[in-house]
Amino acid sequence: MKNKERRSRRFFTTVAIVVTLFHLIPFYILITTSLKANNDFSSKWALPSSVHFENFMKAWEQASLGNAFINTAIITAGAALLLIVFGSLAAYPLARMNTRLNKFVYFLFIAIMIIPPLTALVPLYKMVVDMGMMNTHEIAILNNMAAFLPLTIFLYAGFIRSTIPKELEEAAKIDGASTLRIFFKIVFPLLKPITATVLIISCVFIWNDYQFAIFFLQDESVQTLTVALAGFFGQNQSNLNLVASAAIMSMLPMTILFLFLQKYFVAGLSSGSVKG
Repeated sequence: MKNKERRSRRFFTTVAIVVTLFHLIPFYILITTSLKANNDFSSKWALPSSVHFENFMKAWEQASLGNAFINTAIITAGAALLLIVFGSLAAYPLARMNTRLNKFVYFLFIAIMIIPPLTALVPLYKMVVDMGMMNTHEIAILNNMAAFLPLTIFLYAGFIRSTIPKELEEAAKIDGASTLRIFFKIVFPLLKPITATVLIISCVFIWNDYQFAIFFLQDESVQTLTVALAGFFGQNQSNLNLVASAAIMSMLPMTILFLFLQKYFVAGLSSGSVKG
């Protein structure tokens, strides 16, 4: 029996290593390409003959990444903050009040999650133009918040139901605490794992959003990283070292965010946060 378990563990460990290496191949090629000279035409698998860190500075200046970073950070942080506040507040009564209306609203949010966001592009574009909100941070923040709010509510409601005992709230009610006070003083501090999960999922997608940014943020002053990188790639198809350098810099913030929150992210998923 023990031999079977060992063989099973070795097999799954080997599979995990192979899958990991397979996913690391694009990053290896990206890093080596970013460090090569522009006239280095060696194989993409080969290490650079000489390291050129100046590629990162050139890419930063030529692609105007500074402005794009600021725009993307404002939109991502603003949307994430609204998602956490409104998502958790909306999920709390849905998780605790088992009424027909709440059940209907909860399953309505689940149904909305199935609908592709691009299906609403035409009416949304017309509405944004009529409201005069084209090329503004506000429309990007509100649009991303609306896109991820159903998923956020779904995750928060499942976590509250399966993880936070009702006895804590009942004891606070006996002491005379209001519902809002109970939520912010007792419930919300216990939502760290699922909040980290929401942050990672939403921030990664919002940071990398292209489909809506290309339509609503057409002015260069409000362009996000994805739009700036797409334009930079179109202008520098013969300078892939600079394009690779720009791509590495654009993905660093979300990589750091994941490394910082991964402990809470795993805890949020393993605590039954994705159960309905």
